[in-house]
Amino acid sequence: MIKLAIVLALSSLLFACDDDPRATSGQSSAASNFATNARAIKDYETARPMLWRSVYPRGGKTLYCGDVFDSDRRKGYNVEHVFPMSWATNGLNCGKRKQCRARSKEFNLIEADLHNLFPSRADVNQDRSSFRFGDVQGESRAYGPTCDFEVSERSRVAEPAPKSRGEVARAMFYMADRYKSQGLVLFKKQALLLEKWHKADPPSKEELRRNDVIETLQGNRNRFIDSPSDVHQLINEGHFFN
Repeated sequence: MIKLAIVLALSSLLFACDDDPRATSGQSSAASNFATNARAIKDYETARPMLWRSVYPRGGKTLYCGDVFDSDRRKGYNVEHVFPMSWATNGLNCGKRKQCRARSKEFNLIEADLHNLFPSRADVNQDRSSFRFGDVQGESRAYGPTCDFEVSERSRVAEPAPKSRGEVARAMFYMADRYKSQGLVLFKKQALLLEKWHKADPPSKEELRRNDVIETLQGNRNRFIDSPSDVHQLINEGHFFN
């Protein structure tokens, strides 16, 4: 009886190890982190209404233009991925966006990460496309006199207003840090410019509030909001660079 009990105990332990996603060889860090997180957001279709309902329940302001919106009446507004998803599909090498949604659990987790999602005017979001961030000559104010957002289609560059550059930079650094092993990286020139924006526009009370709320929803924080000095250290180490 004693021998039988020992055998059964060992068998149970082996099966438990096989069922533990952390014990599966070859599984990447993003998938492992979320697989063991009870608050994981499985895909973008789940994350999008969560952003409006839980992160901005009383409305707020759009990232690029600072337009005031009501979460219950959002005509003309949608959700912007600050770190472009076309860059993520390239990093994962999983095909086009629809193909990645069908093929890659990792892509779905990346696309649903609330730290990268922000309310935006639909026209501004569309024109920003997947352009890199940088300086654009002139002040055309194509989106109205109060929207300081410039796009150069020729250079494929987008320039946000100074008051939103810190949020943009910290979202970009977060994605390139959390999903580095999935191929999400920044070119050195882009990272150095984002560091300047990060320093010039430190985290606001609203950004801290948002970080707190997102932690309750998906179980992790943007470290660069909590500890801004980490950016400079990682820049010096070449952590973000392609």
